Amino acid sequence: MRSMVKASLCAGVLSVVSAGAIASDAAESRRAYVAGKYELVLDQAGSGFVSSVAGGGATSDVVLEKVGPDHVVHKHLAGVKYEDVSVTCGAGMSKAFYGWIKDTLEEKSPRKNGAIQAMSFDYKEVGHVNFFNALITEVAFPALDAASRDGAQFMVTFAPERTMRAAPSNTQVANHEAGAIQKRWLASNFRFELAGVDATRVSKVEPIIVKQKVVDNPTGELRDAQREPAHVEIPNLVLTVAEAGAQDWYKWHEDFVIKGNNSDAQEKAGAISYLSPDLKTTLFKLTLKHVGIVKVDPETAEAGSENVRRVKVELYVEDLGFDFDNNTAF
Repeated sequence: MRSMVKASLCAGVLSVVSAGAIASDAAESRRAYVAGKYELVLDQAGSGFVSSVAGGGATSDVVLEKVGPDHVVHKHLAGVKYEDVSVTCGAGMSKAFYGWIKDTLEEKSPRKNGAIQAMSFDYKEVGHVNFFNALITEVAFPALDAASRDGAQFMVTFAPERTMRAAPSNTQVANHEAGAIQKRWLASNFRFELAGVDATRVSKVEPIIVKQKVVDNPTGELRDAQREPAHVEIPNLVLTVAEAGAQDWYKWHEDFVIKGNNSDAQEKAGAISYLSPDLKTTLFKLTLKHVGIVKVDPETAEAGSENVRRVKVELYVEDLGFDFDNNTAF
């Protein structure tokens, strides 16, 4: 009797252990699919983990032929095209990545080969897309707001001449430690400066989206078009300033816009510094050159409102530079 009970208990334990193992395997399998991580590789070196990635697929235009005697609209494909790739990331990327942004804004237009590696939760490669001769086409600097507690991130878009999917290695990525942790970077931690203007009351800076135009250059018998850089487009800056501290902005606007004193000599230089959480280290810096004022416009106010009165200031910028702290990158 005792042996039967013992055997029954052992079978029950084995059943529980087996069920637990199956559940654990199922959980591991699910994690492998849902807990993805994406690493950007530039010139065969890991350049950091990104928050999101999109694009990079191959596609083609459909050409419609004239209707023939059979009354059927026949179709065929034109040359192959490759979608732009967009990545979202923050502080903690590599020097090569930030240097690529810097050189692009300086209109050096460097091309990069690289890859996007998709990894499971335990850093095993489960997907791999290579890209070749990529040019940055857009850098979106985040909105800044002194009252925000949200994290800040870049969005960088680049146009490859060609992409190619490779079979995933399913092996452990050896160099994931360097860029696996994105450093905390808040949208509220910034400093705006402009020569000759009191800019200490600037509370918001709208997103700054810099674009580099790229022109496709067909190459005869080859189906892949070469891509050539054209020029960099810098948008106007839009700031929010407390009205109590906007007198310098009003004076400059009156002189520059209304009175017409707006030659190169009256343009100004400035900078936007993106600061670390302790406000002591400049993580990134945008240098602003040949800045002119376009508009000063008070925000809509309601009678009896206790909100701080603010004005919107719009500026044009002819030249934009980008620098980064070497200690921020790896």
